Amino acid sequence: MTLKQAGLLIFIILLIDQVSKIYIKTHFMLGDEIRVFEWFRILFIENEGMAWGAQIPGQYGKLILTLFRLVAIVFIGYWLWDSVRKKMSRVLIVGVSFIFSGAMGNIIDSVFYGVIFDDSYRKVATIFSEEAYGTLFHGKVVDMLYFPIYKGYLPEWFPIWGGYYFTFFDPVFNVADVAISTGVGLLIVFNKKAFPKEPKVEKELESTSEISSKEQDS
Repeated sequence: MTLKQAGLLIFIILLIDQVSKIYIKTHFMLGDEIRVFEWFRILFIENEGMAWGAQIPGQYGKLILTLFRLVAIVFIGYWLWDSVRKKMSRVLIVGVSFIFSGAMGNIIDSVFYGVIFDDSYRKVATIFSEEAYGTLFHGKVVDMLYFPIYKGYLPEWFPIWGGYYFTFFDPVFNVADVAISTGVGLLIVFNKKAFPKEPKVEKELESTSEISSKEQDS
């Protein structure tokens, strides 16, 4: 897989991610929800943290997370470039491309959304607003995909959570989160193809067998 092909894949994922986020941001108020199915909803929320809504507490938690993302994306980008240069497996390059595009998608939100959008609280946001809701590096990540597959009280006999109200799947996420999870999943499921072992052991066995055969011949 070439770097150009990887770049095209990254561009397509980023385009889908940003178009979906900008559409939601400019057509929904915070908390607005559309029920596509009972188990799938479009629910507009924002978070200041990591993928799947996790957060770093503290006054500088948001800035630390954004700076960490920027450093991480450099390493992921180098990993991708190096994998293409060394002609590594296609599944590795595709997996890293998914991770890179997902990380970049959420970085765009964190770095720029605070200065190009106004607030979505009780109103629909305006893009390139003169009354931005935040500052550079302090934007909020837009999430909208919600899959409450099960909601209800679990039976009393159920371990640990028996008798409690339970929701599966509760996190609200976005296309970038899906890309990151897909990339990681590819590398885990197809790890033998993604990270093939170097044939050093085989070469050592071959050389040992050759020596043994020569000794027997002599």
